[in-house]
Amino acid sequence: MATVTATRTLRPPPEYRLVETVRSLTFSRYDPCARIAAGTLWWAVRTPDGPATLALRRHGGDLLAEGYGPGADRVLDRADAIAGLRDDLTGFADLATAHPVVARLAAGHRGLRMPATGQVFRQALRAVLEQKVTGQEAYRAYAATVRHFAEPAPGPLQPLLLPPDPARVAAAPYWVFHPFGMEQRRAETLRRVAATADRLERCADPGEATRRLVALPGVGPWTAAEVVRIAYGDPDAVSVGDYHVPNTVAWALAGEPRGDDARMLALLEPFRGHRGRVCVLLAAGGVQAPRYGPRMPVRSFARF
Repeated sequence: MATVTATRTLRPPPEYRLVETVRSLTFSRYDPCARIAAGTLWWAVRTPDGPATLALRRHGGDLLAEGYGPGADRVLDRADAIAGLRDDLTGFADLATAHPVVARLAAGHRGLRMPATGQVFRQALRAVLEQKVTGQEAYRAYAATVRHFAEPAPGPLQPLLLPPDPARVAAAPYWVFHPFGMEQRRAETLRRVAATADRLERCADPGEATRRLVALPGVGPWTAAEVVRIAYGDPDAVSVGDYHVPNTVAWALAGEPRGDDARMLALLEPFRGHRGRVCVLLAAGGVQAPRYGPRMPVRSFARF
């Protein structure tokens, strides 16, 4: 059994819900880099001090954070943010009253917080692989990429792997990624993001990170929003260009089964400052617009 390097006790508000909050940090229940098992989040990460694994679990009314590996102290310093406890809900209660659906979801999910991991490349890896493909295709490419660059994470939960080293991803040629079901466009975008990972990790706020991300070919507003919402806990980040979210917002807030980005942004405008939070609440509440027509097919670019 691996030895805990360091621990920290956090005191969340009484209504706080750990699993609901940290579920966004995992890419399915089979994520090789993050796992929720028996109510505990196991989250592997690279830090400037070396690899680390963070375990977050409830302990009575408290939240116990355990760190493993050389980077344990650094990840524990950020454990409250990763757990969503730095999430600033100032003003949202008043804004939520602007619509009965938002008010109901805000009340029903009072314990849901938005994590802020501080990890830009880790989230960009997932976001780039989710561009314009089904969730199943994206996860296959993500899992295959992580396992190709496999490095074990410290701690007792095995097998748990570290996210890929950006330098190794940037140095890998396109053909390495092709068997993972990744076409050249996404592979080259991922390599560009990896090559600038050091600068991206040093961005002071979500605005700077967004500007640097969208300046990279292949990265647009959707990808940037998906990154800063998790890396910085940005409550206003809206995934413009998403296949489903505009329809979900239009259905939930206006009873319209279909909506485009402009309609989505207009409906979210009363919640400015927390527009991304509204989208998170709609997802948490299972709100979905009516489905018409066939689903997007699952493809395998590895065969092309």
